[in-house]
Amino acid sequence: MGSSRPTASQAITDSHGDRERLGVVIAIDAGTTGVRALAIGHDSRVHGIAYREFPQYFPQPGWVEHDAEEIWEGVQAVLGELIPALEHPVVAVGITNQRETVVAWDRRTGTPRHRAIVWQDRRTAEFCEALIDAGHLPLVRARTGLGLDPYFSGTKMRWLSTVGGVVADEHLAFGTIDTWLMWKLSGGTIFATEPSNASRTLLMNLRTLEWDPELCDLFDVPLHTLPEIRPSSGRFGSTADTTALGAGVSIAGVAGDQQAALFGQACFEPGMIKNTYGTGSFLLMNVGNVCPEPVEGLLTTVAWTLDEDQGPTYAYEGSIFVTGAAIQWLRDGLGIISNSAEIGPLAASVEGTGDVFLVPAFAGLGSPWWDPYARGTIVGITRGTGRAELARAVVESMAYQVRGVVDLMTAAAQLPLTELRVDGGASVMDLLLQLQADQLGVAVTRPRMQETTALGAAYLAGLAEGFWTSRSEVSNAWVRDATFDPVADRSEADRLYRRWLKAVDLSRGWALNSE
Repeated sequence: MGSSRPTASQAITDSHGDRERLGVVIAIDAGTTGVRALAIGHDSRVHGIAYREFPQYFPQPGWVEHDAEEIWEGVQAVLGELIPALEHPVVAVGITNQRETVVAWDRRTGTPRHRAIVWQDRRTAEFCEALIDAGHLPLVRARTGLGLDPYFSGTKMRWLSTVGGVVADEHLAFGTIDTWLMWKLSGGTIFATEPSNASRTLLMNLRTLEWDPELCDLFDVPLHTLPEIRPSSGRFGSTADTTALGAGVSIAGVAGDQQAALFGQACFEPGMIKNTYGTGSFLLMNVGNVCPEPVEGLLTTVAWTLDEDQGPTYAYEGSIFVTGAAIQWLRDGLGIISNSAEIGPLAASVEGTGDVFLVPAFAGLGSPWWDPYARGTIVGITRGTGRAELARAVVESMAYQVRGVVDLMTAAAQLPLTELRVDGGASVMDLLLQLQADQLGVAVTRPRMQETTALGAAYLAGLAEGFWTSRSEVSNAWVRDATFDPVADRSEADRLYRRWLKAVDLSRGWALNSE
């Protein structure tokens, strides 16, 4: 960063006394396969971006690990690429991250004591089943809003200290990726997390926003190994001179990736929902400042906490395992398309599927069914079924799955849906968004800025530092790219959805009995 560039303090006001447009907030987006750094301007546009992948490790079937040092090296690399190219001062840093992944390290040396155990890892399945059999699920659901599943962090921490050889001494630190990165960025002076990540550990009480001693005992996680829980938007500390950012840049906003996307989509009012169409799909609904009771088929999570609020903002979350992955299956498994971009035009080349329905339960069904024994099913095939009908059936299955989660969310929250905000790779497909609008009976809106996860982290950090003055200003900075209003006959849309639900019934429990 050249000395001729203005300082961060000079980015607060311009010569007219208005908000300066030239500063940027750096968003570090630490995903599952790589890390990226983005420079976000006051206009919510990307002023620079850098990306670096890191290795994945699979020691045994069902085990997935990362090297936390390689993640940190990736962060340093993308910052080192991005920062010198910027023309504007860095006002603050925000972090968003893959959730539930656990790092264990030594506070004296900052050295990991084991590879990080990734959210996808299934090694603690037997322990989860044992806890369920012992009757602990009602307590866990009531305190955390989650189920007992290897997905969440607490069982991973227990495995590390009871099976993985990590000694739970006074120097042990456990953290999700946000905590690890803040520790490294600050030179070991910040040991903290925030509620959207902490609420995914099975260890935080949703109502008190504190670590729950009874749950920590249940999962054999000593309280002293856990970071301090602070607001999602607020000054955590500053960067050290050992980082590519240099010393003294405020680390001021942190959120798990899906909650950050909800914030980045400016879903600030109760009842607003965002959906990310990725390999799978994650839907989050803002349900306001009162923690709701657990709902079968949904997770309850903290969306974010801001100092100015009376309390945390909560969200319902629904996880769909396979949406974009079904497009990859058409490409790589069946060879029906040669690249993913072909599916939209191919599916749009026919008016319908010819009564063909596909349930992409390749790895079971997620929300709202949570059936690990469901399997992929195609029904209604005739001699007239071709590539286009199968492609359209895949696209329609994405819209049907999202409707299932939205219907459950709106019924549980008793909040009317007026719009669905969408992002993710498949959201570029106009046909999908039109089908989604027809199924939901409301407008589906795609934003101009697709990097909503990074944008949410930037907004949280920028709000803490006064770069954006309010959520109203953030909402005004959010710009729509396209809106799709429902056009299909409602009775026909409902009939098609009921037909698809019949196909779901056929897929349920298929792997339980091979006779």
